[in-house]
Amino acid sequence: MMKSIRIVLADDQPFVRKGLRYIIDSQPDMQVVGEAADGDEAVAAALRTTPDVVILDIQMPGSDGISATKEIVQSLPGVKVVLLTTFDVQEYVFNGIRAGAVGYLLKDTETEALLEGIRAMDRGAMIYNTTTAKQAFTQILNPNLEETAAYDKLPANPLTDRELEVLQLLAYGRRNHELAGILHVSEGTIKTHIHNIIQKLGVEDRTQAVVMGIRRKLVK
Repeated sequence: MMKSIRIVLADDQPFVRKGLRYIIDSQPDMQVVGEAADGDEAVAAALRTTPDVVILDIQMPGSDGISATKEIVQSLPGVKVVLLTTFDVQEYVFNGIRAGAVGYLLKDTETEALLEGIRAMDRGAMIYNTTTAKQAFTQILNPNLEETAAYDKLPANPLTDRELEVLQLLAYGRRNHELAGILHVSEGTIKTHIHNIIQKLGVEDRTQAVVMGIRRKLVK
């Protein structure tokens, strides 16, 4: 008997979920076992149904796809999470990989590519089918020798405790105004911290700072 891949869909747009459900349920080897409109519902649906694959929209109200991914992977390490989004943005990819997602696909992905991606992820593959995602994934796992040499010259931890806090929150995808609210400081202070982090880590922007933090285990 053919194994059925059990899937939970999470997207805040009902018509997107309906379309995906129609496509997936039409396959003889796939079955949608749960739906969710936000990250919290996605976590609850995953815990309730223990699916093989969870397809999460990154941007949802309440708990977003990145936060939900982290919680699902921690609670159900055998579940494969794929992030589905309209935007091909490196920061999303970095945060998704860090949270434990095994796939990153755009919403305009061809139907067959989506279905084959789900099957491949269920078998244990990692699918990042966008140019930005592939570049980001390669950059995280395979820095070139020049970059590695430059990183090795840095102190083990060149950042202050507050800068580490800011870097940790950047790794979770927080924006400047969110950082200011969480740390109870002004956005100007946050910008100064980010500037100092970038300078100390020898990178060009906040996204590269997060990658550096991941490589050097400065963020958890």
